[in-house]
Amino acid sequence: MHKILCISNVPNYFNITISNKLKEEYDIFETKADTDKMSKVEEDIRVWLLFLDKEILENPKELIFIKDKALENEATLFVIGEKEEITDAKNYLPASLIEEEFARPIDVNDVVKTIDEYIKTKGSQLKKKILVVDDSGAVLRSVKEWLGEKYQVALANSGAMAIKYLTLNRPDLVLLDYEMPVVDGKQVLEMMRTEAEFSAIPVIFLTGKSDKESVMKVMGLKPEGYLLKTMPPEEIVKTIDEFFLKRKGMEK
Repeated sequence: MHKILCISNVPNYFNITISNKLKEEYDIFETKADTDKMSKVEEDIRVWLLFLDKEILENPKELIFIKDKALENEATLFVIGEKEEITDAKNYLPASLIEEEFARPIDVNDVVKTIDEYIKTKGSQLKKKILVVDDSGAVLRSVKEWLGEKYQVALANSGAMAIKYLTLNRPDLVLLDYEMPVVDGKQVLEMMRTEAEFSAIPVIFLTGKSDKESVMKVMGLKPEGYLLKTMPPEEIVKTIDEFFLKRKGMEK
């Protein structure tokens, strides 16, 4: 289920009605436009609904923090307020962050419908893309189940299929099995590292090959990690979460 962050300093009947309607389909998280509270917003909440009011606009530093936090989390903003309030807020919020503006008076159902249509058409784009490559259908299904809630997961059951996928798509990470027939994981990574189009795509091995010789064979190709299938699923997910957190920190 997708998550929506509702930001409001002065909850009123109108704001509460919209939040309650959204709760019928989505997980709703509510917070004030406060630096301390906003700093604790989970990074996987990628749709934000900002209810403007006089109190928020009198504290530009909060709007600047919202802007910085939204950019950091790659979030999209929907903004509700009086026409003049929206104009003032846009002095601090870049147009690239704002998906839709709703100037009062507005229809509650129109707001909910617009957000709902956005999530249904672009929801998958809000998640990082991971390509999982393994010749075992059981492993592919398991990994998709572990990661599917947080990430957009694509599957390839052979090295050749992985290469074909990469010619058409650019994932944020490849989870690559080592031992596969015809084209193994080492060969896939060698191809990726020699092609400029794919060379920057990060790769983490997820494999049953734990012997030192196998590990050393691929270290020269600079994978971002080497995970064993025998690890607990929650540890694998945690490692991938930490990989994206670290990568985001390096991009700042």
